[in-house]
Amino acid sequence: MTAAGRATGDPLTVSVVVPTRDRPELLDRALRAIAEQDHPGRIEVLVVFDRSEPDHGLERTDPHRAVRVLRNARTPGLAGARNTGIEAATGDLVAFCDDDDEWLPGKLTAQVAMLEATDAELVCCGIRVRYDDHDVDRTLEADRITLDALLRDRLTELHPSTFLIRRSVLLSGIGPVDEEIPGSYAEDYEFLLRAARRRPLANVREPYTLVRWHRRSYFAQRWNMIAEALQWLLERYPEFARQPAGAARIAGQIAFAQAASGNRRDAVRWARRTLADNPREPRAYLALAVASRAVRPDRVVRELHKRGRGI
Repeated sequence: MTAAGRATGDPLTVSVVVPTRDRPELLDRALRAIAEQDHPGRIEVLVVFDRSEPDHGLERTDPHRAVRVLRNARTPGLAGARNTGIEAATGDLVAFCDDDDEWLPGKLTAQVAMLEATDAELVCCGIRVRYDDHDVDRTLEADRITLDALLRDRLTELHPSTFLIRRSVLLSGIGPVDEEIPGSYAEDYEFLLRAARRRPLANVREPYTLVRWHRRSYFAQRWNMIAEALQWLLERYPEFARQPAGAARIAGQIAFAQAASGNRRDAVRWARRTLADNPREPRAYLALAVASRAVRPDRVVRELHKRGRGI
């Protein structure tokens, strides 16, 4: 028998951590999509209510598809909510799914097969971005993602709702989600960087997760917090120094956030730093345009989201 009580040769069991906050209709869709996965092993869903009252009516005791409801007992925000679920998980594998996203049919089956066929510790997959009822598929033409690749580019395709991780490695190797990040912003990116420091990530090329981008996002227009979190990330990962284009990307995001907050002087300073590392980084020019009030930040974000992209 395995540590989780699974007989050797039986399908791997999966614990799915679903942080939620005041989005019951979207949460219902997410839970339904998880329950309908064709993975033959047991799936337990851990719904973690963050700064909202838990709905215990969601609980299910079905041994094959169980749902447990928890209250975030750690730091308020996504990082604490995810860690609350991780601590309660019993599966061989741990997966994340945000309450406004949906797993598409075949997601778990494809990812579990890749984990079992490789020595990877974490596997992601492609996404289908939905914004204003318009869908854009984003996939990576790579089965293996290195740390340098992640330093160069955030690789938005590697969304937290696609993460599937070996629980033993999560507990004793990669470690939990970092709760020190201001506002839990970019906690998923930091987690990927930390995992890739240990071993390259695996990636299923097909889009198996529907990701909704909308104005109800917790991070929508929280520009000061975003700028603070990204500066924290640059300080935490000195490896960005070996990837100037990646450092410029982060600096450009900070410049844009500062401009959107109305901090013109800081926006210009960060834009100059961006261009020093990479004169072709478009975020610097977008930040300067917003700082000069030539364009509104919400318009820039809206146009990018229509194309399945973000700042």
